[in-house]
Amino acid sequence: MPPKGKKSDKNASAYSAKQITVLEGLEPVRKRPGMYIGSTGPSGLHHLIWEVMDNSFDEAMGGYGKEITLRLLPDHMVSVEDHGRGIPVDIHPQFKKSALELVLTKLHAGGKFGGGGYKVSGGLHGVGVSVVNALSVYLKAEVKRDGKLWMQEYQCGRPRAKVKPVKKLASLETGTIITFQPDPTIFETTEFHLPTIINHLRQQAYLTKGIKLDVIDERDQTNVFVYAFYFEGGVASYVQHLNHGKAVKHDTVFYCNKIDEASAVEVEVGFQYTDDYHESVHCFANNITNPEGGMHLVGFRSALTRELNNYARGKGLLKEKDDNLSGDDVREGLTAIISVKLENPQFEGQTKAKLGNPEARTSVESIFGAALQIYLEEHPRDAEAVIGKCVLSAQARRAARAARETVLRKGALEGLTLPGKLADCSSRDPRNSEIFIVEGDSAGGSAKQGRDRETQAILPLRGKILNVERARLDKMLSNTELKSLVIALGTNIGEGFNIEELRYHRVVIMTDADVDGAHIRTLLLTLFYRYFPELIKQGHIYIAQPPLYRLQLGKDFVYVYSDEEKEKELARMIAEAGKKKSVKTEVVEKVADTESETEVVETGGVRVNIQRYKGLGEMNPKQLWETTMDPETRVMKLVTIEDAAQADEIFDVLMGSDVAPRKRFIQTHAKSVQNLDI
Repeated sequence: MPPKGKKSDKNASAYSAKQITVLEGLEPVRKRPGMYIGSTGPSGLHHLIWEVMDNSFDEAMGGYGKEITLRLLPDHMVSVEDHGRGIPVDIHPQFKKSALELVLTKLHAGGKFGGGGYKVSGGLHGVGVSVVNALSVYLKAEVKRDGKLWMQEYQCGRPRAKVKPVKKLASLETGTIITFQPDPTIFETTEFHLPTIINHLRQQAYLTKGIKLDVIDERDQTNVFVYAFYFEGGVASYVQHLNHGKAVKHDTVFYCNKIDEASAVEVEVGFQYTDDYHESVHCFANNITNPEGGMHLVGFRSALTRELNNYARGKGLLKEKDDNLSGDDVREGLTAIISVKLENPQFEGQTKAKLGNPEARTSVESIFGAALQIYLEEHPRDAEAVIGKCVLSAQARRAARAARETVLRKGALEGLTLPGKLADCSSRDPRNSEIFIVEGDSAGGSAKQGRDRETQAILPLRGKILNVERARLDKMLSNTELKSLVIALGTNIGEGFNIEELRYHRVVIMTDADVDGAHIRTLLLTLFYRYFPELIKQGHIYIAQPPLYRLQLGKDFVYVYSDEEKEKELARMIAEAGKKKSVKTEVVEKVADTESETEVVETGGVRVNIQRYKGLGEMNPKQLWETTMDPETRVMKLVTIEDAAQADEIFDVLMGSDVAPRKRFIQTHAKSVQNLDI
């Protein structure tokens, strides 16, 4: 068990109000919360926890305190406790208020703006805890410092009273406890999702080795859950976690961790190759995920390609006539974590998608390159396995290039040789155009007749497409259905991918509401995630939501999209018919065929026809337009990637070649499946 925390020392006392810098006020946060936390949906709600946790991690990365505890409490409250130095409580010389109050009530107030409070920090430009305060109906800050417990309470960002000591402590322990309750008038939901929290904090524990993280779910007092994370192996343990259940090419995970004395950048890298055809590389700066990479990723890729080529040439594993291994060749099947810690991170955008510090590239390239050179010499068997994998990838890349040139010859992507089955739209403006990828010819026929020909294109697919998780690009492009889809999108694929050539800015997957439809949808999502990830990241992929039922009472009818909605609408229709009785329906007639089911239910003399749609093809063109394709009335889901590492893991489990992890996943989640056809 790691030590509970450090006692108060000269470092704690040196961290005082003088190091708290204030830039501007807090009021705009409640007016435009999305500017600060991304959204007011579930992701924004959980962002509140990440912001408070960031402060605790900053203390831990600075060497203050080795344990952090998160508690989920009743009434949607959250408590985060650390054993760091404790937020300063003394009076700020400029603002004549306690530093604790400034940190919690002013934007850009904190120890991360040049006062010497932190060498390394991951907090969101110092706005984090004040934003949490502004968006909470209640927040309580408790600080252990100077032998006392200090406390202040807030309501919607406003202090209820001044900071004051509430009791003396028996020891000189230090730390901070932040307890908050999100404002239900701001957030769409205030229900925290435990798996989301567990996945995020597990990742943070990997990135901060030697820190113990406790997550305690106390929302149900009769059934308390406790989770604890503690990893000595750092990102090497993270790589092993991501590769669990995969066939690895070498047993020894590469790992290096060193500080560049010239730039003061700490570099931590771990990698391992698997039999996959795709790379899984995740970048972090000061524990903040960088989904678009940045300078540290550039340095890593440059050193990886250079050192593997140097080793392969030096050992004769590449013949003189062979081309050098390309960046794509050395990244196939690679699982890697790149984590840097630096004093002044420069991120592109509020969400920290990309790291811009040039010194990060130099430090990663030199430290990782030198360590990789040593690793290859010390592990010759692993090195040969890695080079063998890369050479095989190079051969497949050349075959894929030939296949791509054959399939996507010049002119195909300019609309001159579009697939014959594609019913294109007349608009040539991608911003106004959308393509519906439809399951089957019958549904395709209805969609072609019911669509808006100006802006809506239809591409019917026959049967289930190839599972691209288990196939390289050359095999994929030999599949007729996939070939048609790639040509229709217009972006090219692989090395030639260009999102600027996308012919439709909305790509809509429209499949039946049954098991086969869900399978086809999953296959298509796998294709987009593996070969067209930018389409997902930039918000071009949607899933259509066709109705499950059509309820008709006399001449009135309504479409509903779930069983719960069906029961509500059924009750409403009966109530409006003047039969205000409890809705315990009795099936008096049931007709079923291969495509659909129709029930006639009767309650107190009121008869309601309920048609259950199993396939899009059983809707006539007018119905399909009204329910699923009309922009004025339709419901569509936007496909997003909130956690790339978790998404990568799920795709590998569901679509990979290993059966055991998929079986465990199905057994674990079987009870939560909706609309299961048996």
